[in-house]
Amino acid sequence: MIYRKISKRLEQFYLDRGKSALLIDGARQVGKTFIIEEFGRTHYESVVKIDFVKMKGATKLFEDVDDESEIISRISAFAKKPLIEGRTLVFLDEIQECPEAVTYLKYLVRDDGRYHYILSGSLLGIELKNIRSVPVGVLDEEKMYPLDFEEFVLATGESPGLIESARDAWKAHKPLARVLHDRLKKLFRFYLVVGGMPAVVQRYVDTKDIRRVIAEQRKIIVDYRKDISKYDEANSMRIREVFARLAPELNKKNKRFFADSVEQVGRFDRLEDEFVWLREAGVAIPAYGIAEPKVPLVLSQKDNFFKLFANDVGLLSAMLMDGIQVRVLNGETDINFGSLYENAVAQELTAHGYSVKYYNSSAFGEIDFVVEDDGIVLPIEVKSGKHYKRHRALASLMGSAEYNIRSALVLNDDIMTDSGRIFYAPIYMMMFLKKDKLPDAMVYEIGKPLQIP
Repeated sequence: MIYRKISKRLEQFYLDRGKSALLIDGARQVGKTFIIEEFGRTHYESVVKIDFVKMKGATKLFEDVDDESEIISRISAFAKKPLIEGRTLVFLDEIQECPEAVTYLKYLVRDDGRYHYILSGSLLGIELKNIRSVPVGVLDEEKMYPLDFEEFVLATGESPGLIESARDAWKAHKPLARVLHDRLKKLFRFYLVVGGMPAVVQRYVDTKDIRRVIAEQRKIIVDYRKDISKYDEANSMRIREVFARLAPELNKKNKRFFADSVEQVGRFDRLEDEFVWLREAGVAIPAYGIAEPKVPLVLSQKDNFFKLFANDVGLLSAMLMDGIQVRVLNGETDINFGSLYENAVAQELTAHGYSVKYYNSSAFGEIDFVVEDDGIVLPIEVKSGKHYKRHRALASLMGSAEYNIRSALVLNDDIMTDSGRIFYAPIYMMMFLKKDKLPDAMVYEIGKPLQIP
């Protein structure tokens, strides 16, 4: 079975013994249902799954309900199995089809934690905006993404020791042994082709056949197009056109998405809803432009200036052109890897908790990515060629006294070097870029230092 990092979050949910429900949110085909079912099978004596799409009449379970006891009785009768107190997981799948279930969730969870509840579904960002209004402590949300690069490396059967060696090199800012560097470099190129969709990765693991990998990717792309038509009938044609333009726009030199590339549309405000749909559905990742590289970055975000990346770099490869997969795997050097490299980095940063931005100004030029890390601005350049130490825009920005940028990262194909303020790291080291989470508690009393237990 493919290892997923979200398993750690599920383990914590189990240890919390039903104190709150858990919502697993994410795009279609990222493996939500599979990981929840596997978790239930290994941790509970009984798993009751209610699929609001496949199970006819399931949505009626939450209509005209008097109290939570009646809901439990209905679920038990519908599932045709008893609910065992303390040992039953209730899995409400495709929850977007039954928002009424969320309304009653607070009563079910507060029922002494007799049963544990996990919710999941597709297009939750669009269909269940009101789900965020559930009181804190009743429903926790966890985002799920395609496999990141570290998960992908493990899925291909590589030793965890390979990743640990790279992690040690990353922490020490020292080059990785050449044989290990070359291995990870090849795995990264392979990741550009396969990507992180679990079904696609599993197809490779089972067959080693790249043709079947591509067929699986194209099937997912078709499913995404069907979702667009199903969930937004009024605007589906324009959303599908924006989705179709994603790869060609990324293949341009500056990779910025221009609204006028969509037929009969001249301004961004005429397409804003379509872009929001793709973002909220998890199908695309926007990297918004910022006016200034100052924290907090969100205050200078320019919503009508952005690059639009695919949620999975393997899907982007399948969308770009026929035959690029073979050329990438053969190590050809005359390919423009820019769009694939940047998409992989945008995907990794998003999965690791960063809000992805970029910076472009007439004074300094363009910086591929800018993120906020531990309260400071971190510029990130992504270079696929051998002249990766040529970065006029970055050097100019680093020399500005106005912004006082302390350090920057340049991701490239070569071994690691540290020039002081600019850290040159192999592109595969992006797997170690992780946003620190807030501690569980921060206690502050006026006049005393902040305490972090």
